[in-house]
Amino acid sequence: MISTFKSAAVFCGSKPGLHPLFAQHASTLGKLLALHRVTLIYGGGNTGLMGIVANEVLDNEGEAIGVMPDLLIQREFRHDKLTQFHIVEDMHARKKLMYSLSEAVIILPGGIGTFDEMIEVMAWNSLSIHNKKIYVINSDGFFDLFIQQMYKLQEHGFLYSDVSAAFEVVSSPEMIFK
Repeated sequence: MISTFKSAAVFCGSKPGLHPLFAQHASTLGKLLALHRVTLIYGGGNTGLMGIVANEVLDNEGEAIGVMPDLLIQREFRHDKLTQFHIVEDMHARKKLMYSLSEAVIILPGGIGTFDEMIEVMAWNSLSIHNKKIYVINSDGFFDLFIQQMYKLQEHGFLYSDVSAAFEVVSSPEMIFK
């Protein structure tokens, strides 16, 4: 698969997680985004996996656009070296702006916020609100149970389309750009 998108919303943890592969994949993704001239659209923080992705994009002369609700400015440690930074009213406005600025979505490991963002973008695709390509980077099997649950939803008749159309699972960032 060859990336044909020029901007990507990246959803991932504001913490680094415990497995070293998570940070490695975040770093690789940032480098690849810059190399392929794909603008990063992300949560605007300078910590965790999101900070790693943004720093790699910027260190490799790429563009990074942050979107953060005012209430998270202190909690997520706003990145101060971004190409652009948008302060929005709340989390809903954050997701809406990130979606509108991006042509694709890439998911790395993260917490409840990451899962919220992932589920919402999948729901929006399902409802034809948009039709963005969604890549789930399944670092060390992090999303295995989520993927199983999605197939369970399909098995029990709760999805409108085949789960394989909802997102593409890759085991490394490189697979997005092959």
